[in-house]
Amino acid sequence: MEKITYLHNHFLIAMPTLEDHGFQHTVIHICEHNEYGAIGIVINRPISMLLGEIFQQMKLNCPDIAINQLPVLAGGPIDQERGFVFHKPTEHKWRSAIKLSREIAIATSKDILEAIAAGEGPPQFIISLGYAGWAPGQLENELKENAWLTVPADKHILFDTPFEERWFESIALLGINPNHLSSISGHA
Repeated sequence: MEKITYLHNHFLIAMPTLEDHGFQHTVIHICEHNEYGAIGIVINRPISMLLGEIFQQMKLNCPDIAINQLPVLAGGPIDQERGFVFHKPTEHKWRSAIKLSREIAIATSKDILEAIAAGEGPPQFIISLGYAGWAPGQLENELKENAWLTVPADKHILFDTPFEERWFESIALLGINPNHLSSISGHA
């Protein structure tokens, strides 16, 4: 029986051959992957919504113009009203937060957004709406079909790299020049 390698806290990098237009050139942070399936959040697709709009909807006052002007990401096609906050772990314990690694955590509770609006949140964060999900075995099949490359998640790409460069930089972590990837797939 084939041993399954789970990809918790890895990036999925869309191959040029990926035909699903919703995921072309995406980088997805896999937050959970086990025998029940996988959940991940796209980290390189800003939408037209700004963080200040989320604060307004939640009736939160944020006096910091720079925070209000931060882009929100399209995290995936599922539950697009649900927010996710990637952040560096801090001493503060948010009500609904999971530490994915020593350098990356994710929260879904209102208290982290309240803290960010008040200027008391984590020093680095990104906010996404929605997520991507895979049924049991589905992601493994997509990997066998060469739809994705995988690499351990990198905090610098998540927090410091501009959105439009994340796909290229994630591939570069593998030592691959993205310009050398073929749009024609094959199996060895």
